Amino acid sequence: MTNKLLNKTLRVYVGFSVIVLVISAPLFYWLTERLYIEDADETLFLRKEEFLKYNLPTIKTIDINTWNNINRDVRIEDSWMNVKRDSIFYTFYFDSLINENEPYRVLLTPVVIENIPFVLMARINLVESADMLKSIAVLFCVILSALLIGLYFITKRLSSKLWLPFYTTLDQVEQFELGKDVKPDFIQTDVEEFTRLNHSVNRLLEKNLSAYKSQHEFIENAAHELQTPLAVFQAKLDLLVQLVPLTDEIGDILSKLNDATSRLNRINKNLLLLSKIENNQYAFMEQVSVGDLVEKQTEFLIEQSEDKKVSVTIKRIEPIKINANLTLLEIAISNLLLNALRHNESRGQIIIDFHQNKLTISNTSKQSFLDREKLFQRFSNPGQDGGSGLGLSIIKKICDLHGWTVNYAYREHLHIFQIVF
Repeated sequence: MTNKLLNKTLRVYVGFSVIVLVISAPLFYWLTERLYIEDADETLFLRKEEFLKYNLPTIKTIDINTWNNINRDVRIEDSWMNVKRDSIFYTFYFDSLINENEPYRVLLTPVVIENIPFVLMARINLVESADMLKSIAVLFCVILSALLIGLYFITKRLSSKLWLPFYTTLDQVEQFELGKDVKPDFIQTDVEEFTRLNHSVNRLLEKNLSAYKSQHEFIENAAHELQTPLAVFQAKLDLLVQLVPLTDEIGDILSKLNDATSRLNRINKNLLLLSKIENNQYAFMEQVSVGDLVEKQTEFLIEQSEDKKVSVTIKRIEPIKINANLTLLEIAISNLLLNALRHNESRGQIIIDFHQNKLTISNTSKQSFLDREKLFQRFSNPGQDGGSGLGLSIIKKICDLHGWTVNYAYREHLHIFQIVF
């Protein structure tokens, strides 16, 4: 399964965005929490310094209870806690107002009041910090997700616009056919790479068109020029058969020369036909009854099949008309029928069926399954059974010209050719 270049790029962007989101969200939460804890610790030490500087020199032991009643988060506790130096940690305290335990950051510092050791306890409630951190983390994820989604769609839209010249060039190259005079007209772009691509493709197409035109002209000229020599050769060969006393050996040689000349004539006529089709000399279209043409061609086929003892069976012929060039349609049907007869075996059969705009011609043969890749190529099967090697390629060219489809299959020892109109 193939993928568009843009989709591959967007998949990389999406993958990278997900990785960034998965890594950055917990990292951001952890860093924010660390910053808040550091700020809380700094506040606790500041409260400690304020107590030591402003309150400790004046406070008496009898004032401790009053102090503790007034101050909720900075208290003076007995020295039973055995604190020798500053100690900071997490702990939970029960809050009677909300009836649950709440997290606190606590700093314990040893102090001496009237020569009696006590412990200064400073604490900060972390519930608000946790809620704030969660809110910040959620907000961060929302903003980052919105940013990544926005970048995705912006990239997709921008990339589609940037890649438009490339896809336009690709569509025109895919639709381009050598046999037609329609040359791709690439759109102008200010992207250097696409400009170079269009220029390179244009030069390549021009070279191919030039080579195709030269080859086409050569074939057409050669076919025209060969007509006269072949006609003279055939006439002289016929005259030679009439004038010279024939031995068996000479007769055999002349018979082979006559067969070769006949094949050369067929090849020459078919090459001329292909040239005329490619030059669009059969552009006139009209309503044609396919059934009438099939019946007409079948009558001639039955006469030809008697020598080979091949049976011809007509299953269905529907009275359907199509828009086509009459001459080319006759040639296509004739080639299919003659092909079925020429490649058939003695006492074989030919089955003809025209139903729902599908002309199907099946035949037995000495050969088994044929190669679909080469079947409709020129000279893919040259000289076999007296053929020119151009019959099926002519059928394919006629079908392409009309927009029809020609198919081949091999089932139950039958070669099946079908034209879908």
